[in-house]
Parts: sequence; C-alpha cells; structure tokens
Amino acid sequence: MPTVQSSRELLAARADVWAFIADPFNLPRWWPRVAGVQPDRRGLAPGARWRVQGQNQPTFLRRPEAVGTLLVEDVRAPERIVFHLTGDRLEVELELEATSADRTMATVRVRGPWLVGLSRSLPRQALTRLYSLLQTGAA
Repeated sequence: MPTVQSSRELLAARADVWAFIADPFNLPRWWPRVAGVQPDRRGLAPGARWRVQGQNQPTFLRRPEAVGTLLVEDVRAPERIVFHLTGDRLEVELELEATSADRTMATVRVRGPWLVGLSRSLPRQALTRLYSLLQTGAA
C-alpha cells in the first residue's frame, strides 16, 4: 500500500503536544475528516477502540456521515502513536521529537489505498491543524 508523509515543527514543547494528542476528544480538532469521537474507557492505550464519526461531506466513493472505528495499535508516550482508521482503511503514525525546550518536530505517515481514504495532502492537513492549535511556544 502507498504511504504519504509530512513533517512540521510545532511551536510547543513535546509534553504540551503529547497532552493535546493524548486526549481522544481532541482528535476531531486536528485529524481531517473526523467530526466526532467516542473513545472507549481505555482512552489512548494499545488495543483501545474509538467510535469515529466522519464529516458530512460525501465524495465519489464515500457516503456522508460515515461511521468507523479507530483502533489504537501502539503508544509510546510522549513520542509515538500508531492507529488504524477502519472506515478509511488507513494506518496512521505520528512521531514527536523535541527539537528544543519549546519546539517539537511532528511527523505524520499515512498508509492506505488511494481510492478509499488516502490523499497526498492528508498528513500535511493534520500537521497544519496541529500547528494552528498548539502555538504555545510562539514568541
């Protein structure tokens, strides 16, 4: 399956980025095409399953308001999260690397089928949203 990747330096400490990402209810704020989430009681932990509500934006191959599951596959706080979005058939990996006390390099890799859920711009869109939401280190 094809993989697309994007990296961006976020203007926030890695601990702040991790705290934001680790809250399941922030997923719709930073991940494109997700409108809502219902996490299970485990939250961000390997094996957790979250019910995900898609945006009401139909495309050629996608029905509006698609519902799917997010399966948390791997968590290594505060540096890495891997999850699988069943509705879009995407595997997503987010890596966080502290570049200074108040800066974090975030890398998003997305793997999946082109015609179902993958687009070249998806990782960049997610990082653009994170950048906008996490400017705590901006001078």
